[in-house]
Amino acid sequence: MEAGEKVICALDLEEPETAWAMVESLEGIISFYKVGMLLFLTGGNEMVQRLIGRGHRVFLDLKFYDVPDTVAAAVRRAASLGVNFLTVHGNKEILERAGEAAAGTALKVLGVTVLTSLDRTDIGELGFPCRVEELVLQRAQWALEAGCAGVVASPQEAALLRRELGPELLLVTPGIRPAGGDLGTHKRAATPAQALQAGADYLVIGQPIIRAEDPRAAAARIIEEMSL
Repeated sequence: MEAGEKVICALDLEEPETAWAMVESLEGIISFYKVGMLLFLTGGNEMVQRLIGRGHRVFLDLKFYDVPDTVAAAVRRAASLGVNFLTVHGNKEILERAGEAAAGTALKVLGVTVLTSLDRTDIGELGFPCRVEELVLQRAQWALEAGCAGVVASPQEAALLRRELGPELLLVTPGIRPAGGDLGTHKRAATPAQALQAGADYLVIGQPIIRAEDPRAAAARIIEEMSL
């Protein structure tokens, strides 16, 4: 897989037409896009279908978290849309039902571990008296045992997950910032090269591309950095 194919551009934009203009500006460089809750609330399924219709892959990042029956039904619906990746959050039963609902389809369910905006103090406030790495590993183990394809985790835990859980784990890492870039809200981040060296399969990159003065040039520089 070429370096550019490993980049998932996060379309964290409010207006569908602004997001679509971004997609058109990146044509030929980026072919995988993340649609999160912000864009989904305004663009919904129409944006997903436009992306798929253009031949792009779609990561639907809605972090489904509800009773198991509801999550399973939502996963089946997402699979019918033709999206490639989908995030689910929860305990073993929720993850198991999500994995079962996606079985036999092209959809890959990813378990959410710990958001990149959280550190040990934050997870302590949430009631988890452990290190971030321990919680990430536990949730990743649950996801694999439940039949999920992989997880979303920060690049700082990528090497640990790859070492402990092996090559079969699909590892998608947000919190990616080019060397010398602003970390923004990310507390656990890394450069594209560092994430790949740690074992990440895909890199989710939003602000460094979509907020750049020249998004196409920014994306090209990031891909070049990944290839070094």
